[in-house]
Amino acid sequence: MSNTIQNTLKQPKIGIVGGGVAGATVALSLGELGLDVTLIEKGPTLVNGPPICHLHAGGNLYREISEQQCLTLLNESIELLRIYPHSIDYRPTIVAVPTNDKGEPENLFSRLEKLRQEYQRLVNIDPKNRVLGEPEDYFKIFTREEVEALKNKPIVTMPDSLEEWMIPVAHHVDLSQLKFPIIMVQEYGVNLFRLAASAELTLQKFTNCNILTSSKVVQVTQKNDQWLVEYQHQGASHHCEFDFLINAAGFRTGMVDDMLGFSRKRLVEFKAAYVTQWQGNDSIWPELVFFGERGTPNGMAQFTPYPDGYYQLHGMTESITLFDKGLVESSESSAQPELPDHLISKIDQGWPTQETELRTQKAIDHIGRFIPEYRRQAKVSAKPLYGAQQIPGEDADLRAAGVSFVGDNYARCEIVKASSAPSVAKEIIKQFVHLGNLDDTHLDRLTLSATHSLLNKDIEHYAQEICVMRQYPRSLAKCNVNYKG
Repeated sequence: MSNTIQNTLKQPKIGIVGGGVAGATVALSLGELGLDVTLIEKGPTLVNGPPICHLHAGGNLYREISEQQCLTLLNESIELLRIYPHSIDYRPTIVAVPTNDKGEPENLFSRLEKLRQEYQRLVNIDPKNRVLGEPEDYFKIFTREEVEALKNKPIVTMPDSLEEWMIPVAHHVDLSQLKFPIIMVQEYGVNLFRLAASAELTLQKFTNCNILTSSKVVQVTQKNDQWLVEYQHQGASHHCEFDFLINAAGFRTGMVDDMLGFSRKRLVEFKAAYVTQWQGNDSIWPELVFFGERGTPNGMAQFTPYPDGYYQLHGMTESITLFDKGLVESSESSAQPELPDHLISKIDQGWPTQETELRTQKAIDHIGRFIPEYRRQAKVSAKPLYGAQQIPGEDADLRAAGVSFVGDNYARCEIVKASSAPSVAKEIIKQFVHLGNLDDTHLDRLTLSATHSLLNKDIEHYAQEICVMRQYPRSLAKCNVNYKG
């Protein structure tokens, strides 16, 4: 078909276990190259799993990670934005240091400048990389006097400058709780539901891609040089044989490893974010991140805006986003870290109403230290967004991660953040070049632009259907504003 690259080399049958952001993005990549792909996903739609809310374009939400990880995340975020442009909420993010935090805003300046220089370098290489606004505007520093002056400005419905994005902050945030200056970064939002819709609607157009949703893998075995995958769909058992197997099972990647007898050290962490509505406040907000020490009562607080007064909250404390025994590691006998039963029950069966209410209210109170009016008026509006993420190796602070291989024809997608998915796809394509199934020109010709042909109204319509299926407000799938820096 017209949106696939003609491939006349040997055609392997490729199986992908798991249709999260990694599995879906790899399927899009291989599908564009004309390869024979079967994607098997347990859920009824693609891209389930932990909440996604931003690109991580430079890792600015994590003071503790290395500078190299920040540069890697910047590169990867630009790639993700170019693949899924309809899934991006074009609004900046404010990072602020509370007065009770031991850090200082100035500690971030050197890294931000290096990231700005790297962004400029990438734009110089390819102008199409200018997706985070102009490089000189990658970040802006606001003094207290500048923010205070914005209190006299009316809130605008369609902000088109960084100063206009700051106005709701000036009106509603308790500035006495913050150290100055505060920093605004071109760190855009990623909409989980629109990304899921973009991936699924595009893959449906590829005749060389077979998408099997509501299909649970029950066994994987190696048979000579092939892989036998058994799965259940609508109560019936089925099986497929593949020449190349891609394990994109998310936090359950270790279960497939165990089926095959492959060892691997990894961590798994369960997290949740909370959905609230601030009734009567329809301002267009930036995302707000108030730094704090992870795991303490003053852990980082994150305020992610959606249309119609909805806000997603993170609070990096054990009573909100983090959980007691929520970070577990693999063992010598199993590559699959074992979460406690009560957390697995949340993933597979849902949340008790009482716990939803309790943790969401704690999240409101946590953010409310900085936005008092929100604390008084916000209400619980849906079940949490939740799931578990894997972290390869033993470093719990690792954020930029990719792919590992066992032999020539078994790959594990081991991303921690969604922005790493395009890098995983490229590494797997390089493996096919190594095996002789593709040649060097295929990687150069790969555009990953098939999603661009979709209409935003079609994506948003299906994304809202996904919201309803997953029991979330339709507003979480809507675009905020058509802002591009």
